[in-house]
Amino acid sequence: MLGPKEIQEILPHRYPFLLVDRILEMELGKRVVGIKSVTINEPFFPGHFPGYPIMPGVLIVEAMAQVGGVLLMRSLNARAEKKVMYFTGIDRARFRRPVVPGDQLRFEVEIIQLRRQVCRMQCAAYVDGKLVAEAELSSVVVDRDPQGPADAPLTV
Repeated sequence: MLGPKEIQEILPHRYPFLLVDRILEMELGKRVVGIKSVTINEPFFPGHFPGYPIMPGVLIVEAMAQVGGVLLMRSLNARAEKKVMYFTGIDRARFRRPVVPGDQLRFEVEIIQLRRQVCRMQCAAYVDGKLVAEAELSSVVVDRDPQGPADAPLTV
């Protein structure tokens, strides 16, 4: 449904921090499914861990947030040049299995609450149909501050 070019029109992330390759399904205001193909060339693998590469859990959560960000930005009809989504919280994060080179992560994200620009999402990550991680994430969409993100408020 959406490839890298379309995703980059929605999210500000770029290589090496863009952690979603494709959006496969999307129901605005409800749910989204995205994928990330994990390769040995990922920049974090040489240090995490040498000889036994495992994708850091924090990056799996970030990838979930990015997939959710595509859904939220599209659902609010927010344009990337005018708005930005900030990740504001993580609850109930659990990591079930390691993610290694060659795996394809499938993210399923569902909006459980959306009020104005504030959102809570239930997120799950799977490899070969097996749950590898899950979390409830919170975020907010705010106006892009021309002075930069350091001066932008996180409250609406």
